[in-house]
Amino acid sequence: MPATRLQDIRACVFDAYGTLFDVHSAVGKFRPRLGDAADRVSALWRTKQLEYTWLRSLMRHHADFWQVTGDALDYALDTFGISDSALRRDLMDAYLHLECYPDVHDTLARLKRGGLATAILSNGSPAMLAAVVENTGLGDLVDLILSVEEVGVYKPDPRVYHLAMERLGLKAQAIAFISSNGWDAVGAAACGLRVAWINRAGQRRERLPFAPEMEVRTLGEMAGPP
Repeated sequence: MPATRLQDIRACVFDAYGTLFDVHSAVGKFRPRLGDAADRVSALWRTKQLEYTWLRSLMRHHADFWQVTGDALDYALDTFGISDSALRRDLMDAYLHLECYPDVHDTLARLKRGGLATAILSNGSPAMLAAVVENTGLGDLVDLILSVEEVGVYKPDPRVYHLAMERLGLKAQAIAFISSNGWDAVGAAACGLRVAWINRAGQRRERLPFAPEMEVRTLGEMAGPP
């Protein structure tokens, strides 16, 4: 897929976790306490976190992302035989202090200088998103923070992506949706949004009938030249 800049858009809407914020930075802060299992704990934590959002949506038993994140962490820690309540507490707190990817601040600033509205559309609960945005200093660079809690179902349910259109007052073709999660990019594309997939890990494209309009490796590439 060519890495050409999206044209004729009025707003850029970003996924949060894995796109703006490095979800693995939580475990990274406590690597010595997790030992050799650190990377595997982090990977399983993320995998179960996403699985639980999809399962809860399918079962129609919603719980907010803080609950889901805690349940996924409990599964991961139990899998590796780790029983440490203080470590669990610290890891959950670290999710409120995730690190941004290196190109996030500059990219958002460039988009705003270009006159585009910026927003976050995330599975995260309002409290989680408010905390991580404040703790990473993104408050002045994001115009609107949208949580799936407004519709009570997780991505990739179409109601989530339609929320961005409704709250921004824009049609799908005027919105660029940016995500590093392939399944999320496909979900947004299915709703007609203009999608940029930040494929940092060099993953294969999803075998589904919808595809992002742009595929790049970094946020900076998506935003174009300074």
